[in-house]
Amino acid sequence: MNDEPTDLLAKGDPRLLLLPLARAAVPGCTAVHNARRLTGGANQETWALDAETEAGAVPLILRRARGGTLQRSTGIGLDAEALVIRTAYGNGVPAPEVLHVLSAGDGLGKGFVMRRMAGETIPRKILQGDAFSAIRPRLAGDCGKALAAIHAVPTDGLDRLERFTPLSRVEWLHAHYRATEQVSPVFAYAFAWLRAHAPDAPEKPALVHGDFRNGNLMIAPDGISAVLDWENAHLGDPAEDLGWFCVPSWRFGNLDKPAGGFGTREDLLAGYGAAGGCIPSPDRLRFWEAYGSLYWGVVCARSVDEFRGGADPSVERAMIARRASETELDLLRLIAPRR
Repeated sequence: MNDEPTDLLAKGDPRLLLLPLARAAVPGCTAVHNARRLTGGANQETWALDAETEAGAVPLILRRARGGTLQRSTGIGLDAEALVIRTAYGNGVPAPEVLHVLSAGDGLGKGFVMRRMAGETIPRKILQGDAFSAIRPRLAGDCGKALAAIHAVPTDGLDRLERFTPLSRVEWLHAHYRATEQVSPVFAYAFAWLRAHAPDAPEKPALVHGDFRNGNLMIAPDGISAVLDWENAHLGDPAEDLGWFCVPSWRFGNLDKPAGGFGTREDLLAGYGAAGGCIPSPDRLRFWEAYGSLYWGVVCARSVDEFRGGADPSVERAMIARRASETELDLLRLIAPRR
């Protein structure tokens, strides 16, 4: 069966095309209003819409493959992502509620519909906006608590996810780096450092979000309303999420506040431990922070190839590509600091 349908959303009235989808997600839906594609999303499309019912409007999000088809590797796949989000939501993680997974009969490609949560995702607004001034001092701790909830999710039923040890995660990343046409002595040194400093695998792999950071969190004035973008979820060392959260690129200029640009590592780990998470050693956390910086560098390097080669000429891809050199400096500061 051909699962690459014509992109109907690009050719017709979204309100009419999304109505059957909204009815599948929200029983009693009579109309769709305010359907619009949101900005951002280098790999996938995000549409916002309101499903009208007799009880009022139900705000929804449609997350689907860009253009309706998977044109490049986009993580675990949208069907698996929906399963992970549903599992996390069902186990008390602040995640959106998935209401419908697209099927061939929907005619809109791969994707799913979830409840739209209130809040803000733009880091600049979260870090500087007056609306978030009261929550910022405790936000790092709240992020630690959210991560502890994710890592406590039972992994039964998540066999579709790839499983990693710290060392196999490094080799996985190296394979992706070798597939690019970019050459970086700093990256080569970082791979050697990671291999030499890889910690033992945890006794039991946990659900790892894979992209938990400022920018993928829906923040309301009273706290975290949802953890978003689960497309990189896998099973492995939970400390990976903690290290990734502290990568300099996700501090958005507030380099003295490693935890998302709004808190300290101590704040993050205190919240994590208070919610039942097993606090990693400083060496393990440093390993994963270095891995995260290198991971982002490889993403940037791959984006250079994709943009120059025409595989993805989007503005988002070009903006990512230009940041490869930043990650080299971050890596050198972390694993080869000046004496």
